[in-house]
Amino acid sequence: MTIIAAADGSALGNPGPAGWAWYVDEEHWACGGWAHGTNNMGELTGVLDLLQQTAHLDEDLLIYCDSRYAIDSITKWMPGWKRKGWKKADGKPVMNVEIMKALDAAMRPNVRFEWVKGHAGHELNEAADKLANAAAASWKLGVAPDPGPGYSGTGVAEVARGEAHAAYAPTVVAPEPDLFGEVLTDEEEVVALERSLLTDEVRRDPAAVARLLDPSWSGIPASGVLWSRADAIEAIAPYDSEVSFDLTRVERLAPGALLVLGRIIGDDGAVLTSSLWIRAGHTWAQRFHQSTPEA
Repeated sequence: MTIIAAADGSALGNPGPAGWAWYVDEEHWACGGWAHGTNNMGELTGVLDLLQQTAHLDEDLLIYCDSRYAIDSITKWMPGWKRKGWKKADGKPVMNVEIMKALDAAMRPNVRFEWVKGHAGHELNEAADKLANAAAASWKLGVAPDPGPGYSGTGVAEVARGEAHAAYAPTVVAPEPDLFGEVLTDEEEVVALERSLLTDEVRRDPAAVARLLDPSWSGIPASGVLWSRADAIEAIAPYDSEVSFDLTRVERLAPGALLVLGRIIGDDGAVLTSSLWIRAGHTWAQRFHQSTPEA
């Protein structure tokens, strides 16, 4: 018999209030998180908790993840990191090293991983994603989420489990690195967020759109009609055809404010765009957006 599960992570703002989760069925699931963390921390910790809670079972374990970073870290890169004293090929320290060491200790031969595309209707992945997002949302309100039933007989008390995972959360979290460990600049991070608003993955998920828009957001789409934040969350949907974003420039207007100028190009032509992004704590959110059809 094989236990089939999905693990996922979420961070509102990345970094920001963060959650992790895994899901097998309605009787076997768990979630948790931190007041401040990254998406990668959530992805890794969801896998870690699942491994720890099933360690006493003899069954094989299949884990679905939508994070190639999590899968590759465990199955491809970890042996080399260990040989180098938990350093990468360039000599820099491995990110999330304490979680990585715990994953190394928790891994066993009867565990395998499969990648699935996120937000694509995979039942277990969708359930884990929903739990991780809810956990992050709870931490945004300063409330620890329901940890879930987990697996009976694990021998790990919920309180101890929560304390252990809290130890992996640093007091200050840097911007999320890319897969090669490079920390993004403010400008790079904001441009990446701007591009994410054009993806089907975000545009089909109103909650994902909402996380990127400041509570005081307003905008003027190509139609010229002023939109409120609620209007945008309701109206934004995947494009009918493929679009691309050409960045013109990024201007720093203030220490916590960046203006992004660019062009969205699609089958129906191009529109010029300008977006104001503001920083609140460790997160960026779009405050204003305007689109103007190109002549």
